[in-house]
Amino acid sequence: MRIDHVMYAAENDGLQATAERLSQQLGIEVRDGGVHPRFGTRNMILPLRQGRFVEVVEALEHPSVDKMPFGQAVKARSANGGGWVGWVVELDDMSGPVAKLGRPTTEGRRHRPDGAEITWQQIGVSDLVVDPQLPYFIHWDDPAQHPSKDGATDVALKGIMLAGAPERVREWLGLTGEPGVDREEWEPDIDFQFVAPHGTPSVLSVTFATAKGDVTI
Repeated sequence: MRIDHVMYAAENDGLQATAERLSQQLGIEVRDGGVHPRFGTRNMILPLRQGRFVEVVEALEHPSVDKMPFGQAVKARSANGGGWVGWVVELDDMSGPVAKLGRPTTEGRRHRPDGAEITWQQIGVSDLVVDPQLPYFIHWDDPAQHPSKDGATDVALKGIMLAGAPERVREWLGLTGEPGVDREEWEPDIDFQFVAPHGTPSVLSVTFATAKGDVTI
């Protein structure tokens, strides 16, 4: 189990402009990720170190958007000006969340501009829509096609600030050890901060370690 990526919904001026702003802030060359035909969305990728990436995503004028939880989440966030949608955890084995949630995984597909098709399994997106402090879970069918491999970078994910309750996130992830200690064993390089436990759950900010120092968005 590891943090795979963080998701940022396009702002009012669209996907390209939003991705370019993040690219300049972080010093990462942005890559055109392509289209998710099933979800009615498209994305751009900012690769990070340690097998992670930033996904900048927008909803298309497509009927799938309002039918699929991922499209709904992206559309709603962009309608409110854009910003962080959520975070995603990669698993080698999806049987845990499948058993916990009592439903199968959903297949995801993305068609890259170069014609390649990237596929994965995901679960928990509808739960993220209801409670945005929670990550959804993903398993990539071909690790060689992981988006972090789309380009070289020296930028790393350093921290995530969430409006929410750590107990809720720990339960969702299945962490059963001593609070703080088991988190260090899971993702020792990531600084999690929780604020406003009784407020509206959301991802408030994400911090990155760059060549010019830490950058918080």
